[in-house]
Amino acid sequence: MYVYAKDKLTIALEGTLRTRDHQGLCSEGPKEKEMSSSAGMRTLESMVLLLLMMVFVGYMMIWIMMPTNTFYLNWFPHILKNTDSTYFEKQGAEVLIYPFPILFIATVGCFLLHRRKKKADENNQRVKSSFWASWKRPVLVKGPLGIVSWIELSFVVMAIALLVWSISSYLHNMFATAHAGVKGEQVWETKLSIVALALGLVGNFCLSLLFFPVSRGSSILQLIGLTSEASIKYHIWLGHLVMTLFTAHGLCYIIYWANTSQIFLMFNWDNFAICNLAGEIALLAGLAMWATSFLRIRRKMFELFFYTHHVYIVFVVFYVLHVKFSYACTTLPGFYLFIIDRFLRFLQSQQRIRLVSARVLPCEAVELNFSKNPGLSYSPTSMVFVNVPSISKMQWHPFSVTSSSKLDADKLSVVIKSEGNWSQNLYQKLSSTQPIDRLQVSVEGPYGPVSNNMLRHDTIVMVSGGSGITPLISIIRELLFQANNSGTKTPQILLICAFRKSLDLTMLNLILPVSGTDLDISCLQLQIEAYVTREREPTSNSHKPFQTICFKPDPLDVPVSAILGQNSWLWLAMIISSSFVIFLVLLGILTRFYIYPNEHDYKIMYSESSRSALSMLLLCVSIATTATAGFLWNKNQSVKEMGQIQAIDASTPITTSPSACYSGGDQELESLPHWSFVESTKVHYDRRPDLKGILSDCEGSSIGILVSGPRRMRQEVAAVCSSGLVNNNLHYHSMSFSW
Repeated sequence: MYVYAKDKLTIALEGTLRTRDHQGLCSEGPKEKEMSSSAGMRTLESMVLLLLMMVFVGYMMIWIMMPTNTFYLNWFPHILKNTDSTYFEKQGAEVLIYPFPILFIATVGCFLLHRRKKKADENNQRVKSSFWASWKRPVLVKGPLGIVSWIELSFVVMAIALLVWSISSYLHNMFATAHAGVKGEQVWETKLSIVALALGLVGNFCLSLLFFPVSRGSSILQLIGLTSEASIKYHIWLGHLVMTLFTAHGLCYIIYWANTSQIFLMFNWDNFAICNLAGEIALLAGLAMWATSFLRIRRKMFELFFYTHHVYIVFVVFYVLHVKFSYACTTLPGFYLFIIDRFLRFLQSQQRIRLVSARVLPCEAVELNFSKNPGLSYSPTSMVFVNVPSISKMQWHPFSVTSSSKLDADKLSVVIKSEGNWSQNLYQKLSSTQPIDRLQVSVEGPYGPVSNNMLRHDTIVMVSGGSGITPLISIIRELLFQANNSGTKTPQILLICAFRKSLDLTMLNLILPVSGTDLDISCLQLQIEAYVTREREPTSNSHKPFQTICFKPDPLDVPVSAILGQNSWLWLAMIISSSFVIFLVLLGILTRFYIYPNEHDYKIMYSESSRSALSMLLLCVSIATTATAGFLWNKNQSVKEMGQIQAIDASTPITTSPSACYSGGDQELESLPHWSFVESTKVHYDRRPDLKGILSDCEGSSIGILVSGPRRMRQEVAAVCSSGLVNNNLHYHSMSFSW
């Protein structure tokens, strides 16, 4: 099917070229129009980005003004007075001020990302040095945050500055009213309660940022050039900061209540103001997550960390009941986007994915090959989360995609190295002397950048350590496809890979997919420098063949497909905007026809706790309704597309084996046809690569540096790229495996 489609594309391209040659200079008119249209779209995109930047600056100004008396004594009461209505009452002001700007940025950002994704396959221009490219260079290499670029550092500095400003402003303004004799308290007791309140208010700001990095399909992160995998480190540090502030907030109040003989307030459940008991339950849930999230515990007892982290639901629910929904709107934007992302992941995870085959490598690694919807397009270096219920029903593990959506039209592949309990169990299942004929698997993703700028450089230097080579394989396969189909010159590739043992060199066999051996590999300018660090010579079993396992198909299994179809960004924009509108409509109906009559006709003050619980319920219902509708629509479209493809395949004569499993998977690398770059592979034993020397010798106007491996390796390369002592045309990228 793929070859048939490729032949049709080739014929169409040849016809187009002949037409252009016949028209001669007459074709310049359409070209000029196309260039003019492209320039107009770039101008429009710049204007939209400027608008989003202005909205973001306005949103940040709200947080800057919040700790001041000007905001709470003048601006905010005025806003409440002018937005009070029978449909939203005073709650409408918080919904307008806090969630709307970020949700607006996220929605409009989806449209921009949709356009970028459509342009990604068409734009083959090389990267030129620019102002924004310099902002993506690493500026901090070693530190608690790891490798940090200039753009990341700017946001970190902005957050820290706002944090310091908020706590200092809160304390300054509230200390001005603290004096002896208030409620018969001593001055230090009054100030202690003020400090406790200030810590809680500042903790809310940190909590408002906490969920942005863990939204895997977030348009906010993609707009600033980040992925969830790269920004998960900020979630970790924000979590530490949130729990430090909230723990100090709770302890200060307990000390204050104990010294003023008000310890009974710990068990107070107030339905109309701050609910202390709900806050304490939320704090206990947060402490349970915090205690199991430290690095040593997370690595040694991952399952405990994983299961305990689901207590975030308890934390969020009782946090809202503690401060009430109106004030919780300050932290709503990040959590709102996270709920949408999490629910979409839940819907995708309920599908059983068709696992076609597996290849067992001698280096205790396995390659899983899933059936893929041909319409699913993803960028190189993307990742998927894999769940095998027979090993663990709850555990989801991330793995780099090694296949190319262009080269492998109906297949998605991942490579799993046996390094932990879960992966060891999987390897044992597949390498058993009695191999299984079926393995139930679920998949979430793929997740990755909208486009991969690595493919636009003149030269690409890829550095990997161990299993870090897996995301680099997808880039090489993508370039292999371009070299054979686009007709344009592909970048020169230097692959520097370090392995502990010579047996791990078999990972290089995965560079060329068996399904793509009909391609001319000589078109690819690839040089491989492999380093075996712990052996002085190759072992006798370093050339063992692969073991291929074919799995029986199940009619209930489905191919991997995009959760929201080919236009996923447009669908995400629709879900964000429509769910928020539905939430506002439901909230207005609830307030106008249920809460308002009770408060004004029967003079009964409606419980704020009940209002908060109903608001959370309506929010979840609106998100679940719109997300489910989008998912089911696209699932139905995917089924129709697969049915049409199967019908075409059934009517097309098959000249090759109809088996979905490879017939030549157990061949050695050297036996595959057209294997021309084996001679370009040089293996160094008992040595580590001199990365500084290698990078210093690189020449070119635009050199992309991609590192995928241990933290020390990434830091070493980042230090070279940021030092300024070598070629200034080095563009640094990295894969950190933080997930």
